[in-house]
Amino acid sequence: MTTMANHLTALPSTTTVDEIVDVIHRDGGVIVEDFLDTPQLDELRAQLGPVLESTGYGEDEFFAGTQTRRAGGLFGRIDLMPQIALHPLYYGAAKKILQVPLSVWVGDDQIEITPDIQIGVTQAIEIHPGQGAQRLHRDDTSFLWRHPDYGREGRLQIMVAVSDFTAENGGTLVIPGSHRWDDQRGPKQAEAAPTVMRAGAALIWTGSTYHGGGNNSSEAPRTGLTMAFDLACLRQEENQYLSIPREKLLDLSEEVQRLLGWGSGANLMGYVERGGQMIDAHVLLENGAVELPTAR
Repeated sequence: MTTMANHLTALPSTTTVDEIVDVIHRDGGVIVEDFLDTPQLDELRAQLGPVLESTGYGEDEFFAGTQTRRAGGLFGRIDLMPQIALHPLYYGAAKKILQVPLSVWVGDDQIEITPDIQIGVTQAIEIHPGQGAQRLHRDDTSFLWRHPDYGREGRLQIMVAVSDFTAENGGTLVIPGSHRWDDQRGPKQAEAAPTVMRAGAALIWTGSTYHGGGNNSSEAPRTGLTMAFDLACLRQEENQYLSIPREKLLDLSEEVQRLLGWGSGANLMGYVERGGQMIDAHVLLENGAVELPTAR
């Protein structure tokens, strides 16, 4: 384990899920070294290259970046996405942090419900030289999340380094400990530290942690791949139902299909009515009873 002042802790890939969760609870985020091995990283670069080359630059400074390429719908475009989503360290940490049981009353009975999680957004981000730093923000702002009112996290996000991340090339800026701030305290650029990690490593952080893309003052692009696990009772930031072509979706495992939203949990979110019965949405995929987009 390595730690620097005002920087996030870096853990080896041999670490445990519990160690990752402990650091995230303390700091709001953690770096996992060698998250992808060399063959996986080579495969990711080979698949991601054409996708980014065919993607234009953004038209605004905050959401997209005028010197930044952002490509989404990655489960329909990158074959390695299921391996990233189901990586034991990331998937395991998401379950422990997000799937906190909740006790509720139903009539005279008090029952416990464990929420499902889903994939809320996927994006490849290539920050080119000359791109300024993004304004610091919380990603759970998409849900209008309140801190500390809700007392739980709504998102656990990952950024896999496809190229090296440095202070000079726009390595993601993070404010350690900011996940504990209330909504009255705003972020200051001086409080943020750049994520420095080698290609193949990954930054994992909560939706409540202030962060933003850094300023790229180097001579080469900085490339990362991000996705998020969210509570399944929240709307997906990126519409996964319309982002993934039919042939790609049907080729994924049932576990990944459910993580993309094709399922219903114990609290019946996302059910479909058929013959007066509230059925699991995955039945529609099994029966081919749903229209899906074709290849992009």
